[in-house]
Amino acid sequence: MKSLLHSATFLLLDMASTFFYLAIYLTTHSIPIAAVAGVGLGIGQIVWERTRGKPIEAMQWMSLFLVVASAIATVLTNDPRFIMVKASVIYVIVGVVMLKPGWMNRYLPQNAMEIVPDIGVIFGFIWAGLMFVSAAVNLVSALTMSVLAWTAFMSTYALGTKIGLFLIQYGTMRFIGVRRRRAAEASPAAEPVAA
Repeated sequence: MKSLLHSATFLLLDMASTFFYLAIYLTTHSIPIAAVAGVGLGIGQIVWERTRGKPIEAMQWMSLFLVVASAIATVLTNDPRFIMVKASVIYVIVGVVMLKPGWMNRYLPQNAMEIVPDIGVIFGFIWAGLMFVSAAVNLVSALTMSVLAWTAFMSTYALGTKIGLFLIQYGTMRFIGVRRRRAAEASPAAEPVAA
């Protein structure tokens, strides 16, 4: 459970500016206020990590880029269909970034990095696939649904698929990790060579 919380914490921190942007928008219904708040939090996180001497990971940069890009596009267009369809563009961009092997290492606890790093790489590609599928689902729903229906559907879809895949990944990696660790512990030590 500790490793699950460890992974979830990193993911939530990387996506905090995006969630903050959405929360402010839903509270104030003001695109400019939400945009400034989300961008401010995203930049603040990057500055905080830099001052602590920590490297800025690709997903952190991507999260900041998404908030800045969506804020600019939203303020400039003020067109609900554009806002709805741009989510597909964002999904594709995130999917492309997730095609980098090993991007998920930041989210894995140390013991998972020692036992199941290959499974982490595989799930990195599965996450990229989910992003591409989500881009297609969003595009179809944005072009065929009302703004209200699209918001309800995509909120449920996005949350459900991400939580679902996260739990599948956690369970799979834990299952494989436990089996590999037991197999390593059960393997007989090398027999001493007789002289």
